[in-house]
Amino acid sequence: MSGGLPGRGRGAVIVVSTQAAADIALDTTGPVITAWLRERGFQLDSAVIVPDGGPIADVVAAELVAGAHVVITTGGTGITPTDRTPEAVRPLLDLEIPGIIEELRRRGADVGARSLLTRGVAGIAAGGAFVVTLPGSRGGVADGLDILDGVLDHVLAQVHGAGHARRRPGSGSGSDSGSGPGPDRSPGSGPGPHPDRSPGPGAAHDDDQHRATEVPA
Repeated sequence: MSGGLPGRGRGAVIVVSTQAAADIALDTTGPVITAWLRERGFQLDSAVIVPDGGPIADVVAAELVAGAHVVITTGGTGITPTDRTPEAVRPLLDLEIPGIIEELRRRGADVGARSLLTRGVAGIAAGGAFVVTLPGSRGGVADGLDILDGVLDHVLAQVHGAGHARRRPGSGSGSDSGSGPGPDRSPGSGPGPHPDRSPGPGAAHDDDQHRATEVPA
């Protein structure tokens, strides 16, 4: 069933996890991303779940054809033999935005070096949809959504020719290559890892071991 406020268009969430495909109760990141998008006014159904190494490209392409403005995947961004989400999604992008994944790795590396093994892509597909591949861990998703909270409105406004979007109160600041100089920043003043994550029982997705962002409070 679709939900969300009118006016922002469609969104889509794709969970890449063999475990969650076998038992939907093991999907702990799809509902988080779905709720996040609905809170921001996007209309979307429940997350689509595909196994690792499954038809990821076909599912993402179908969402793009259906008119999704934002597609967020979670899972399959590690280095195991079946972690191939970036390879499936990259050919669908007309323009990559590497800084989003770079910042995601940076935040994770502040907690543990294994986060450097996290791979991913973000960018603009044909028709102007924004697509990003987030890790399958809860910590990686929390970091990713926090990053997107500061840039998603601006990205969509730029892609659709609306100029510079007005940021929501409390969202992060930033500038693109065409927006002129931004405020001075001193070294080390960037955002740090999410402060209130704590480890939970079990691993939701197969690439959880590639994230080290969940630490005891």
